[in-house]
Parts: sequence; structure tokens; C-alpha cells
Amino acid sequence: MAERDLEREGANKNYSSSSIAPPTATSYDYDPETTWSSWLVPMFLVANIVIFILAMYINNCPSKHNNFEGDCVFKFLGRFSFQSLKENPLFGPSSLTLTKMGALKWDAVVNHHQGWRLITCIWLHAGVIHLTANMLSLIFIGIRLEQQFGFVRIGIIYLVSGFGGSVLSSLFIRNNISVGASGALFGLLGAMLSELITNWSIYTNKVAALVTLLFIIVINLVIGMLPHVDNFAHIGGFLTGFLLGFIFLPRPQFGWLAQRRVPAGVRLKSKYKAYQYVLWIVSIILLSVGLSVALVMLFRGENGYDHCHWCSYLTCVPTSKWKCNDS
Repeated sequence: MAERDLEREGANKNYSSSSIAPPTATSYDYDPETTWSSWLVPMFLVANIVIFILAMYINNCPSKHNNFEGDCVFKFLGRFSFQSLKENPLFGPSSLTLTKMGALKWDAVVNHHQGWRLITCIWLHAGVIHLTANMLSLIFIGIRLEQQFGFVRIGIIYLVSGFGGSVLSSLFIRNNISVGASGALFGLLGAMLSELITNWSIYTNKVAALVTLLFIIVINLVIGMLPHVDNFAHIGGFLTGFLLGFIFLPRPQFGWLAQRRVPAGVRLKSKYKAYQYVLWIVSIILLSVGLSVALVMLFRGENGYDHCHWCSYLTCVPTSKWKCNDS
């Protein structure tokens, strides 16, 4: 999964990306109630591509009014040519263009009341490499989930997870702008994990599926600790999607489907197991409280590091090769 890109305005940009493959398909002990056709995820894919093309059109690197470092790349593309690799090594627009189009920026959100950036940033991408990696992840993860659970639930998880990732990112990242759909994609990944947990009894090869999924999650979060990668967006999106999975993705227990043709008064089993109801209630409470508290802290201008000094290590671990700062 490509990481949420983080850049310092007016400075050189460094990016890191990785790929995420879906966990091994796991069979069920019974057939799902319905199989949906996937159309929302492909629509999201097209929307992201169209917005990137629009960003390149607006960027217009060869323009005399465009201040950039070095020459444009692939000048034969005209106004769609990329910024210099010194400024953007991912073959994309400038940070100024991304900011104009709705990149996540703490000062704009808090001091200029542009809260819409918490949503618009998840539709922007820093370059062709960033866009390609994220869209491949969206195809691998999103289509399978939409086919199993429908466009309404997966659409809600995708959008709310992206929002949750942006909120957590804004609490900690103040000096940089951030763009990318990775928070939303990590939300789908978190939902896959909670779906496996809440529907544990209906899976075969459950241990293998859990180990594979946890391995993918850990690898991507560890890569997010590289410098100039917004791992807070990943973590926020993952936690949001994890809770939403318990809310939207539980499956009926064994025997309930067979009772649907039996008169209501004769049914012996409830639709869901007791622990599924408990997880559902707890997740609603945690998600509501978590987002509410985070939003209050954000719009009050509080700095997340004041409440969690060690959280800096969640997004960047200093080594002999690079240094980290509070942004």
C-alpha cells in the first residue's frame, strides 16, 4: 500500500511507497447471502485518476508564472509535464498546486476554518508512482470487500476511515502538507481484520488468514516509519476502519439463514452471536468518542505531541541515515 505522502512546502520532497497484497482467500462454511457487483470501487479509481489529471492541468509546469526548481520533466506533454524530479521525484505536480486543490494543511484547517481539507486530501496524489501504488491497493482490497458486503458499507468505511486518518494526521503534523488515499485504504485493511475477528467461527483456515493479514499490516506500518511518510494518517485510518468493521461487517451465525423461512415465533437463534453485539456496541462508543475528542482537540489548536511525546516514533524512527523532527 502506498504511504500517505508528506511534504514540506517549498522544500525538496522525499517519498516512500510499498505494495500490499490481499491476504490469502479464505473459504466459508456456508455461502454468503448475496454477492454484489463492484462498481463503487472502480468509480473511486476513476475519480482519483481524473483528479490527478486535473491537478497536472492546473499545475502547468511550463508556465512562466510557475515557480519551480529545475526543468520540467517530459516537456513534450505540454502543460501536463511533471515538476522537476528535484522537487517531486514521484512525477507529479508541485506542493503549491496540491495545496490549492485541497491538500491537508494544519494552518488552513484550524486557523482558516477549511475543514473540508480533511476530506479533499484523500483524493489527491503527489505523483504517478504514488497514484499507481494506491490504486493497485484499492483494486486488490476494495473490489473483494465490495463484492462481499456491498457498496454502501464499503463506501462508508472508505470515506470515514480517510477522514479519521486526516484528523489524526492534523493533530501531529503542522509544518507539512499531506495527500493520499492511504488512510482510507488502511481503513479497508483494518475492516478486513475486524471482519475476520467478528466472523471467526465461520472461517476455515482462520489462523493462516489472521497471520497473513497481521503480517501485511505490520509491514506497511513499519514502512510508514520512514521519514517524509505520514504514518499518522495510516494509523488513524486503520483504527477507524477496524472499529467500523465490527459495526458494518458482522455475518449471521450458523443456522440463522435456514430459519428465515420458518415463522418468526418458531426461530430459535438470533441473527448474530452475543459477542458480535458486544463488539458492535463497544465499537460505536469508541469510534464516536474517539472522533469527537480528536476533532475538539484539533479545532482548539492542541498539539498531539503535548499529550504523547513518544508518538513521534510512530511516524519516523531516527537512524544514522536520516534525522527526524517534530513534523
